[in-house]
Amino acid sequence: MSVGLNENAGRSLAPQASEGLGTPRDYISLLKPRVMSLVIFTALVGLVRAPDHVHPVIAFTAILCIAVGAGAAGALNMWWDADIDAVMSRTQRRPIPAGRVTPREALAFGLTLAAFSVVVLGLLVNVLAGALLAFTIFFYVVVYTMWLKRSTPQNIVIGGLAGALPPMVAWAAASGSISLESVILVAIIFFWTPPHFWALSLYRADDYARAGVPMLPVTAGPDETRKQILLYTLFLVPLALSPVMLGEAGLAYGVVAGVTGLGMLLLAVNVYRRRTGPAAVTAAKKLFGFSILYLFLLFATLLAEALVRGM
Repeated sequence: MSVGLNENAGRSLAPQASEGLGTPRDYISLLKPRVMSLVIFTALVGLVRAPDHVHPVIAFTAILCIAVGAGAAGALNMWWDADIDAVMSRTQRRPIPAGRVTPREALAFGLTLAAFSVVVLGLLVNVLAGALLAFTIFFYVVVYTMWLKRSTPQNIVIGGLAGALPPMVAWAAASGSISLESVILVAIIFFWTPPHFWALSLYRADDYARAGVPMLPVTAGPDETRKQILLYTLFLVPLALSPVMLGEAGLAYGVVAGVTGLGMLLLAVNVYRRRTGPAAVTAAKKLFGFSILYLFLLFATLLAEALVRGM
């Protein structure tokens, strides 16, 4: 089925803001603070688990730059997606479609923050970390937002790499290198992303269809989406246990990953089985909500183990 969207359509749908109408709260909203908080948390885990001791000032600078870079990517995403946001019920109140911030203001804001975060991280921490942060922003804004999101149902799968990279950026900031453990941290988030977002898209499919976004439930149907959610979860759960098998994590992490992984798998099976009516919506919402808790507990346990080891 066709899911194309006139790239200029939403520009006319969104109200035009007057210069300077945006409040500080609107500009904070452009940063996608909920996404930023997840980025900061996963980056902190990468920073703490890196083998080299980091001076507190360098550590603070690295986390600040990663957070600002994530916010910059969010602002640039909202700038480009203003047309989509204007027709989706869950995003119509964002600053640009609501007319409180102009697209030009959002673009300038995002570019300024992106340049600041990359340059400061590269100069004050190390070049590798700065380069990885620049790649992360580029991948999210250009590869995912401008290209994949509107062209393929695999948008979340491939584009999920951008959201998975912050632990590696922080690891590089701390150690000046990339290791197997940092790759595993990225891989866990990468394979967590599709079941997490596809669960959301199952009960938001009408919203995505109206906006012309080719999410998997829109292009392949809900049953295929349920199948893909289950397949990715079947791969994710043992992957999340791999730090234990490789000697990178301890018993506490193994227990948490095993118990929460079982919960994730049972909820994915429930989504696969519940295909119609309110029960199907409830199953998808439960998986979406639990998936956030699942990732948080995995990384919180990794953080706790690293802190205990350091003490």
